[in-house]
Amino acid sequence: MNPVLNRRDLLGTAALGFGQVAFQSLLGAETGNGHVGSAHHPARAKRVIFLFMKGGPSHVDTFDPKPLLNRDHGKPAPFELPRVTFAGSSGNLLKSPWKFKRYGDSGLPVSDLFPNVAQCIDDLCIIRSAHGTNPAHGGAALKLHTGSDTFVRPSLGSWVVYGLGSENRNLPSFLTICPTLAHGGVNNWGSAFLPQRCQGTPMGTASSSAKTAKVKHIASPWQSPKTQRQQLDFLNQLNREAAQKNPQVEALNARLESFELAYRMQTSMPEAQDLSGESHITKKLYGIDDPVTEDFGRQCLLARRFCERGVRFVQVTHSDSEVQWDQHGNLYQGHTKNAAEVDKPIAGLLKDLKSRGMLEDTLVVWGGEFGRTPTAQGTDGRDHNPHGFTVWMAGGGVKGGMAYGATDDYGYYAERDKMHVHDLHATILHLLGLDHERLTFNYAGRDFRLTDVHGQVARGILA
Repeated sequence: MNPVLNRRDLLGTAALGFGQVAFQSLLGAETGNGHVGSAHHPARAKRVIFLFMKGGPSHVDTFDPKPLLNRDHGKPAPFELPRVTFAGSSGNLLKSPWKFKRYGDSGLPVSDLFPNVAQCIDDLCIIRSAHGTNPAHGGAALKLHTGSDTFVRPSLGSWVVYGLGSENRNLPSFLTICPTLAHGGVNNWGSAFLPQRCQGTPMGTASSSAKTAKVKHIASPWQSPKTQRQQLDFLNQLNREAAQKNPQVEALNARLESFELAYRMQTSMPEAQDLSGESHITKKLYGIDDPVTEDFGRQCLLARRFCERGVRFVQVTHSDSEVQWDQHGNLYQGHTKNAAEVDKPIAGLLKDLKSRGMLEDTLVVWGGEFGRTPTAQGTDGRDHNPHGFTVWMAGGGVKGGMAYGATDDYGYYAERDKMHVHDLHATILHLLGLDHERLTFNYAGRDFRLTDVHGQVARGILA
C-alpha cells in the first residue's frame, strides 16, 4: 500500500472514513438531483420581473379603495382586530388622503399616487386578497421570497431557475438589482440547499445607486483573461482525470460551471449594463432624465435588458435607508415620495415590454411584504398588515384589466378569493409551466418544495 496519498485519492478511496464524508459535503445537494430543466406543462411566461416595494405599501391608498373607510374616518374600528399586531395598539379608522379615479376600458380604480401606472390598468391583474401570517418585516419578507418565515429555504427565483434552467450561458439566470441587505438579506435571493447555480446574483445594494451598481469581483485586478482561461482549462483537466478514477467527481462540474460563468460575465455583464445604446425616447420613457425617477428607472430598464438577454428571473427593489414604504407616521409625505420615484419607471417598463412583444411571455409582479392597516397609528400613519393586501401582475398569461379577490369593507382582512403567499407562488410557477407540487428537491431525507404542503393555483386570473 502506498502510504502517500494526494487529496483527491484520499477523498475518493476513504469510503468509510472522514474523507468520503467530507467529499459528500463538498458535493452537497447537487449529487443525484440537478435541475429539472424543462416545464411540466405549456408555459405562458418564460421569465419574471419582480418589482419589490420594501416596507409594505398601503393597499387602501393605492389599488384597493374603501368608500366606507372615508365615510367612517375617525371612528373606532367596527370589527375585531387581530390578537397580535406589530405595534401593539391600533387607533381609529384613517381615511385615505388620496382620491381614486377609474381608468381604461376596465374602469378599475387607481389612486392619485399612480397616475402613470393607471394608464396601463388594462394590462394589470389587481390581486386584492393577498395575505400572509407574519406582521414583522423580516419574517414577512422571507415568506414572500422563500415561502417560509421560520427556516432558511430556497428563494422563489432559485426554484424557477432550478426548474427551468438558463437561457443564456453568459449571464446569471437570476439577478437581483440593488437588493436590501436587511430583513432576510441574502436569504431572500439565496438557493439554500438547491444547487449553487440557482442562487441569485446581486448587483449593488439598496444603499447604492443603480448607476454605480455592479456585480462584485466581476473582473480580476491582477490576472489577465488569458491567465484565467489557462487556470480554468487546468482545473477542467484535473477534473477529467479524477473522473476516470471516481465518477462521483463529475459532480464537481457544478463548481467549475460557476467559475466558467464568472469568466464569461467579464464581457457579457458590462455590455448588458451599458445603456448608451438606448434612445433618448426610451430613457425618457423610464424617467432616467428626471432625478426623482432616474434611479428606479435605471433599474427597470436594466431589468428589460437582462430579460432580453435570457435572464430567467430579475428582481428590482425599491428601498432606501430613510423612508421605504414603512409609514408608521407621515403617511402622506412618505407614500407620495415613494410613488413618485417608481410610478413612471414601472409604467415605462410595462409600455416598453408591450411595444417589443415581450409582455406576452414576461410576468411582471408588483408588491411588498404586506400591506398596511386601515386604522391609524398615531395621527398620520398605518401599522403593518399581513392579513389583507394587494399584489398585482401583468403579462405572462394573466388576465389584464381585472380585480381578483377582495378585502373586507375597510381593508383589514382578505375575504373573497383569498390568495395566501403559497397560492401566489403556486400561481407564478404555474404560469412558467411548473407544477408546484412536482417541483421538488430531496434534501435531508425529505422532498421539499417552494409551497411546502400548501398552495392552490388561482385559475381565475389565468388568461
